[in-house]
Amino acid sequence: QVQFVESGGGLVQPGGSLRLSCAASGFTFSSSAMCWYRQAPGKERELVAVITSTGRSTHYADSVKSRFTISRDNAKNTVYLQMNSLKPEDTAVYYCNANKIGGYYSTLVLYDSWGQGTQVTVSS
Repeated sequence: QVQFVESGGGLVQPGGSLRLSCAASGFTFSSSAMCWYRQAPGKERELVAVITSTGRSTHYADSVKSRFTISRDNAKNTVYLQMNSLKPEDTAVYYCNANKIGGYYSTLVLYDSWGQGTQVTVSS
């Protein structure tokens, strides 16, 4: 079955950096666009970043543009999120998912199953 295992979160001071990883299985990773989402307490889950199946194209939420970088390694079935210049408002649980209908992100249809997520806390 489809599985996502996120890791790399933690407690970091404002201005710090973290690199998240998500190992995926149960579907054809190399043919799927991959996404990172986050959910802060009391808020809806929001799309943070997405990358095409080839890795050639990416898209970011305005709130993280120029600070976060999404990348992928199709040989390892893993997607990454490099987060720099972290702010307290980046505090959330971060999740990954995949577009089950293709390698681009013009239309995203996500898998129903989600991983446990990884907690990112930005605080001094």
